[in-house]
Amino acid sequence: MFERRVVAVMSGMVALGLWMAWVEPVAAGVTTRMLPNGDAIELEFPTDVGTQKETLPLYHSGKIPYFSAGIGQVEREAAYPPFSLKLVFTAGGKPFVTGVEVVLRQSRGATLLTVPREQVTGPWLFIDLPDGTYEVAATLGGQMQQVKGIKVRRGHVTAQHVRWAEDRSPVLPAQAE
Repeated sequence: MFERRVVAVMSGMVALGLWMAWVEPVAAGVTTRMLPNGDAIELEFPTDVGTQKETLPLYHSGKIPYFSAGIGQVEREAAYPPFSLKLVFTAGGKPFVTGVEVVLRQSRGATLLTVPREQVTGPWLFIDLPDGTYEVAATLGGQMQQVKGIKVRRGHVTAQHVRWAEDRSPVLPAQAE
């Protein structure tokens, strides 16, 4: 099986090797790897009761893989595969929101990807795109924000913030105790 090691540098990520089974340890002890079947990213981290695992679904639209992350300290500290676009969603006084519907288009072109809000379970959405210029239309609580002219290069992570003036995120169901 091929491995890919990714090393964080100040301006982004540098990839070495092939990207079949990607693995990355980080300072907090979080190890991140893409599962061999390609349908999830697994985070493994130490806790007081032993090693724990968390799995993030990896979705595909045609040849475009994408996933959502960024909930909790472990997800925020993990190093992820260098998908070329990282969308960060914020609204009002909240630093992060979830439940955003996203439509991605080539600049002046056809729709490449539609991500339903149920698949955006964290404030970050990573999308692995080929080199190009793209447009994003993101909808939160019926209010759309558009960002045009997003230039991406494969192997480099372009972070794009999408902000709403007020938080209109869906109300989360109450948790049973």
